[in-house]
Amino acid sequence: MNAQRNNQDALRSPRVPAPTLESVSSLNRDGSHRFIHTATARGFFTRWRLAFAMALTIVYVALPWIRINGNPAIFLDVANRQFHYFGLTFLGQDLWMIFFLISGLGFCLFYVTALLGRVWCGWACPQTVFLDFARRIERWFEGDAAARRRLDSEAATFQKIVRRGGKHLVFALFALLLAHVLLSYFISLPALYSMMRQSPGSNWGAFVFVFLCAGALWFDLAWFREQFCIILCPYGRLQSALIDADSLVVGYDAQRGEPRAKKGTAGAGDCVDCHRCVQVCPTGIDIRQGLQMECIGCTACIDACDTVMAKISRPAGLIRYDSQRGFAGKPTRWLRPRILLYTGLMLLGACALTAATSTLKSATVSLTRITGIPYVVENGVVRNQFLLRLLNKRNAPVTFYLEITGAPGNLHWTGTEGGIRVGPLGEEIRPVVVTLPRANMTADLPLSFRIVSDNGTTLEKTVTFLGPVIP
Repeated sequence: MNAQRNNQDALRSPRVPAPTLESVSSLNRDGSHRFIHTATARGFFTRWRLAFAMALTIVYVALPWIRINGNPAIFLDVANRQFHYFGLTFLGQDLWMIFFLISGLGFCLFYVTALLGRVWCGWACPQTVFLDFARRIERWFEGDAAARRRLDSEAATFQKIVRRGGKHLVFALFALLLAHVLLSYFISLPALYSMMRQSPGSNWGAFVFVFLCAGALWFDLAWFREQFCIILCPYGRLQSALIDADSLVVGYDAQRGEPRAKKGTAGAGDCVDCHRCVQVCPTGIDIRQGLQMECIGCTACIDACDTVMAKISRPAGLIRYDSQRGFAGKPTRWLRPRILLYTGLMLLGACALTAATSTLKSATVSLTRITGIPYVVENGVVRNQFLLRLLNKRNAPVTFYLEITGAPGNLHWTGTEGGIRVGPLGEEIRPVVVTLPRANMTADLPLSFRIVSDNGTTLEKTVTFLGPVIP
């Protein structure tokens, strides 16, 4: 209890003002940034969040190494306008499908928020995941929250410079590692390794990209921190419109906890007003003041409170996951109009995405008439000229064969004899000359160009054979 009183006194000192609903805890009275040094929380949710964060980081680092159909699992080859996503290859003309990806991800986030509150922010957001790692690095160099606050107030001694300098050096290395992994999503790992062995001037664009990303990430980890969630991220602003009284949130059971008092006080609630929930909060709020925009749902306050409850022999769950209706003693409604509407829209979007994806083929073809006069008549023969462009999306060479259907038997074409071989992820452009005796031109002829590959892919394009019509 003496430690609890000391923590409370430290929190309420002028140097660490108590949180209020009228101001942001990360700002001083003059508007300058006040660093929030969080105490260490330990418990069930902290362990699972750490495991989940490590799993997400491993996936982020491993995806460029995992190859599917000969390409990395996610490879955004912007230079060649080819985008590989878990075995599917999208080209520049397929980018209209990005609408389904972006809108689908956004809608899934809204859907999950309506059900589970800000579980994305607290468990899966890269900002939260990487910042948790940064705070662990900070504790290694500077000690616990009290030691870090003391270090802030000290003069610039040699020990302070070494500690702070070491921390920022590791932050910078961590940021550079993450930035290099991000670059590998766009240029592939072999290209990244090759660039790293060359001078920066040889690949100045990639060099600038990495150091800009690393610099932005270092700035976020070292200084901006929770201000990104509170000030910059629009999702925190949207949550008030996405969450209702039945959404699962991290909250304080005021019916059980109030009135707050020391243990043993007659008529007091379970909350002993130790402020441990405030000390571990990464955004510096007091969860007991109700649901707030700054809460990212990280569950640190749950573990901190449960630890205190266990020490004073009271049941856990004073701070817990529950809906606002649940905290008011009412049942939570999981099936409600909003959720049913979101489910229907999600299924509709999934069907549209499936239908759009099913139209993708392992090759694309375009057929255009060569610019200039539409046809040529020479020696009693009508000649049309076309450009056939074939693009192979596979990592293996493919041979294409041309057939023209819907035309008289004396129609002839040249330019594709023996088939057209296209290399892996390559393209070929061939002129195709189609001829027909003028005597057979009784009307413009619709022709169906049927391109068949040796791997079974069939593509079709329809054009019109033009010429002087003989009535």
